[in-house]
Amino acid sequence: MLKLFAALFLSLSVAAAQSAELNLKEENTEIGKFDFAAKRVLLNSGYYMPIVGLGTYSLSHDECMLSVGTLLKSGGRLIDTAYMYHNEKSVWQAVRESGVPREEIFVTTKLYPSQFNDPKAAIDMALEALDIGYIDLMLLHHPGKGDVEAYKALEDAVREGKIRSIGLSNWYVKELKEFLPQISIMPAVVQNEIHPYYQENDVIPYVQSLGIVMQGWYPFGGRGYTEAMFSNETLTDIAKKHDVTVPQVILRWNLQKGVVVIPGTENPDYVKENLDVFDFELSAEEMNRINALDRNEKHDWY
Repeated sequence: MLKLFAALFLSLSVAAAQSAELNLKEENTEIGKFDFAAKRVLLNSGYYMPIVGLGTYSLSHDECMLSVGTLLKSGGRLIDTAYMYHNEKSVWQAVRESGVPREEIFVTTKLYPSQFNDPKAAIDMALEALDIGYIDLMLLHHPGKGDVEAYKALEDAVREGKIRSIGLSNWYVKELKEFLPQISIMPAVVQNEIHPYYQENDVIPYVQSLGIVMQGWYPFGGRGYTEAMFSNETLTDIAKKHDVTVPQVILRWNLQKGVVVIPGTENPDYVKENLDVFDFELSAEEMNRINALDRNEKHDWY
């Protein structure tokens, strides 16, 4: 009987703490608002995330080491990787060799649907590969069989202190409306393809209305599409007016829409350039001109 009461008390205490934490977060009006001076945003999990970082998709070990090292040396602190990128260990090595304190760095990784059948083992495998103590943000890479149960494993890992924030990648309005009622911890981040030709103008406000931060991958349209986008007349005209590059204009446009950006590149000069987007601001008229470029033109398969 004593054990039963003890278990009940513990359960009620945890529930009360979670309720108090939820109320605190709901009252915090800073959640989701971009702090351009500090270059970060407060997530609904209570942690800050940088608003500009580096995507490591398709980067080989040497490319990943160079790009992540350059990012950290240049002041960037947000790194995005995934099980399917096969470079989590490269990220670990670059972080270790950078000399930057672990607590200053924000690392995102993802579980692929092929891992959903044993998500606990997949989480532990990511922790072992990254070997950085904890994971700042872990996402489900895209919807798949067993995704709800996989997400619940992420929730358990949050409670165990293995992961700080959790979220979803490649979920849209329909998928979110079906998925969210089945889980306990609201995603901190939803990460989707977003660029001037595929703007997700229905998804972004919906996600933000839920207190979730929107993050965009392929901000330049993805490999094979960047050259055409970088020569777009509207974007080149705006870039000239601000004496910046077209990529910088695109990144700034995203940020002013409240979208965190993780451009990927193996070029150290571009890594530095992509971080340098805080010394100019696009006018409302310029934002509208870029908004008008939307073609609903998705460049990746999901």
